[in-house]
Amino acid sequence: MSPEALLSRVLFIDLSSWSFHTEERSDLFQERLGGAGAAIRLLEEFCPQGADPLGPENPIIFSVGVATALFPLASKCVAMFKSPLTGNLGESHAGGRTAVAIRSAGYGAIVITGKASHPVYLSITKDGVAFRDARALWGTGRSDTAARIIRSKDGTPGTRTILRIGRAGENLIRYASVTSETYRHFGRMGLGAVFGSKKLKAVLISGDNLIELSDRKRYRELYDRLYDQVTRSPLMQKYHEIGTPVNVKSLSAMGSLPVKNLTEQRLGGSDQLSGEEFARLFLSRRVACSHCPVSCIHIGQIRIPYPNDPYFYKTIPVSYDYELIYALGFMLGVSDPTDVLYLIDIIEQIGVDAMSAGVCAAWATEAMNNGLIDEEMTGGIRLSFGDAKHYLAFFESLARQKGEFYQILGKGVSFAASVYGGEEYALAFGKNEMPGYHTGPAAYIGYICGARHSHLDNAGYSVDQKPEEKFPETPEKIAEELYEEEAYRQILSGLVVCFFARGLYTREIIQEVLSVCGIPITVEELDILGRSILAEKYRFKVREGFSLEPESIPIPKRILELPSGRGEINEEVIRRGIARYKELLEKNM
Repeated sequence: MSPEALLSRVLFIDLSSWSFHTEERSDLFQERLGGAGAAIRLLEEFCPQGADPLGPENPIIFSVGVATALFPLASKCVAMFKSPLTGNLGESHAGGRTAVAIRSAGYGAIVITGKASHPVYLSITKDGVAFRDARALWGTGRSDTAARIIRSKDGTPGTRTILRIGRAGENLIRYASVTSETYRHFGRMGLGAVFGSKKLKAVLISGDNLIELSDRKRYRELYDRLYDQVTRSPLMQKYHEIGTPVNVKSLSAMGSLPVKNLTEQRLGGSDQLSGEEFARLFLSRRVACSHCPVSCIHIGQIRIPYPNDPYFYKTIPVSYDYELIYALGFMLGVSDPTDVLYLIDIIEQIGVDAMSAGVCAAWATEAMNNGLIDEEMTGGIRLSFGDAKHYLAFFESLARQKGEFYQILGKGVSFAASVYGGEEYALAFGKNEMPGYHTGPAAYIGYICGARHSHLDNAGYSVDQKPEEKFPETPEKIAEELYEEEAYRQILSGLVVCFFARGLYTREIIQEVLSVCGIPITVEELDILGRSILAEKYRFKVREGFSLEPESIPIPKRILELPSGRGEINEEVIRRGIARYKELLEKNM
């Protein structure tokens, strides 16, 4: 790659003063590879200690990697901020066109600070930033309406992305999401609420820069090799054909898919919720992120009949995947796939993280059954597992934030349980609501210790599914395996490669990719860098009050009561795993 093509420019935007400037920061991309490595460094630099997550001083950082727009599946963008849900590190990744649009506009990262005096959206190009009035877009019922209007008004050329929030973000729900290209999301940890706190309705980014390569032949050979491996991979084939819901059937059969707030292992009638059934009944098309040949995004169609016109229907496209089916189907006891699609659609309309919303609704259902909350608090809604109609009304009320109960639940299930009770079945770890894997102890050690408290941090669910002879012998060895995986994933998050491609992007392949990008590095140096980035994230979390000390880590009793896919879970096993993980993190700080 030619030296001038290396990423180096960072765009800084201040919403308070409606000003912007750029800085040359090649260190973030040549030494940190961009992505998560660059973002955590910028977060440390620009987020004051103790900053209010919903205050103007909390920065929003978007960052791409040196492989962005060059190699297959290097198609993700990292967002980093202080999370209003957890109070410490907020990190979320999204696909779509965002990463390629940022690089095509000539930037490696974007830092947004301040707070606008009224709702705005930003239009970012290689020439700078335009601040547009978004007062007419604030409060629109469907978040995709705002995107359509912006797209029609702002005809900027080149690769374009539109990031926007819905009513959940405007109303500062702590787990509000930011939607990218309708079907991709910065879903977790409340980036949408940070947008809303800044009166930032949307961000449009477009660009048409080309990347000059000094050795096109070598690049082409490596690209073709990676492309062939991706398109011939059986793993990618199943994600292309069925999408991530391909895992529903197997995890459900193992008893690893949480049902009705983790009160049951299996859901009656759940055969209808398998990926195969969704494809058979609803699949209308497949969509891919930029620079990805897999097309794992599956779009279904639901038809809504007009009340007074027979044989006339409104069709709504709905993107479905494993986590959505878990959170809005299994977790709520809803086994009708059409009902699940309706629930997904309302989550899309209001712009909220589906996993957090589903877990909050499941906790509220059990809390109502136990007499901790009542219908007067929910605005007359009687919650019952399996009752999709009432869950639709519940999510609409949540988005409006009308009434004290919804305002409290809008701060997350841990906070709600601290007010009303039911902590033993409030399924959150590090205050982040649980994903859809009740696979065994490794999953829970991973949720608690991972930087994002996500199943994607270190893939504990995958460790749990290993055969007995390959399963780590002790909790300490579980922790060591998870720690090494999370450190390695910092390199993938630097580039920013989709985790589906983690088997393809081995350390040796990454070394080749970086060499083509003009960054010589050894495998050993990659490992050191991965641990360094992870340690930097952990330092930020500790700086903002996070702790892995036993008294700071509540473990919901519910996970110990219901056997997992790997059998019963012992609290001591989890505690020993956490202690060892903490040792490994602190060793590299």
